[in-house]
Amino acid sequence: MTDMTTTPEGEHEPQLSTRKPTRRGGGDPAVRGRTTIADGVVEKIAGLAARDVVGVHALGSGLARTFGAVRDRVPGGSKSVTRGVKAEVGEVQTALDLEIVVDYGVSITDVARAVRENVITAVERMTGLEVVEVNIAVSDVKLPEEEEEEAEPRIQ
Repeated sequence: MTDMTTTPEGEHEPQLSTRKPTRRGGGDPAVRGRTTIADGVVEKIAGLAARDVVGVHALGSGLARTFGAVRDRVPGGSKSVTRGVKAEVGEVQTALDLEIVVDYGVSITDVARAVRENVITAVERMTGLEVVEVNIAVSDVKLPEEEEEEAEPRIQ
């Protein structure tokens, strides 16, 4: 804020106010609070990223997939994207365990590498957490002649 004062010679000069500007808060807004990310959030991101990889048939063990198929048929139920994914989330790091079923004929090492890369990229980009490890367990191979493990509808 400036005020005008008159000098003895009759000239007008600006006079700077001695009031200090008011600053609200202090420091960088990014450090004014804490953000926590639930394990389930990281598990969903990782599950979706893993399913995007060609050669991944499903996530979870056979038993988990069977229970999941039954649960998916319940009215109002939704497909679980976290099936076969377990995350441990700290303040700045996370570790993941995935259980996958691969399609017959694909290179398991190539699929595992692609899953690992896709999961790390997605989780780090979306959460800002450092992914320290992604452990992958291949629990089954989907053969072309195998039928899907879906429960038969009880009513028609």
